[in-house]
Amino acid sequence: MKYNDLNVSKNTRPSRKGRGISAGQGKTAGRGTKGQKARTGHSKMPAGFMGGQRAIMQAVPKLKGFKSFHPKAEVVYTDRLNELSGKVDNLVLAEKELISSPYVKVKVITRGELKAKIELETQFASKTAISAIEKAGGSFKKVAILKHPSKKEDK
Repeated sequence: MKYNDLNVSKNTRPSRKGRGISAGQGKTAGRGTKGQKARTGHSKMPAGFMGGQRAIMQAVPKLKGFKSFHPKAEVVYTDRLNELSGKVDNLVLAEKELISSPYVKVKVITRGELKAKIELETQFASKTAISAIEKAGGSFKKVAILKHPSKKEDK
């Protein structure tokens, strides 16, 4: 057997810091001399703490306002639906440029008089709009928002 063939496990006992000069980590216990990091509790500083001066998060001006992650529904009025007939959904509304895109939320609201018989399939409609559609001989069905086609399917 040779010295380099020995399998010796590391001493797993933790070092006892601050237990006298002869213990190896005595007196200052490896923290250097004086200063903020030599004191107890220095490891519990809040994120962004900058040594007692004003933190960068407090110094930087904040932006005004709020940006919602849930965009509001686009509004379509019932009198605009008179131009349409048959099944009306987001794709038809986008073709007629009543909404910006077929992939947005749509809410139908009453304005004017609806005479066209349509089968409306959108995300939202007011109670009065639904009654106006049914009065004209049509129907309303609540559907989910269309998903954008993924680019992986194109390839």
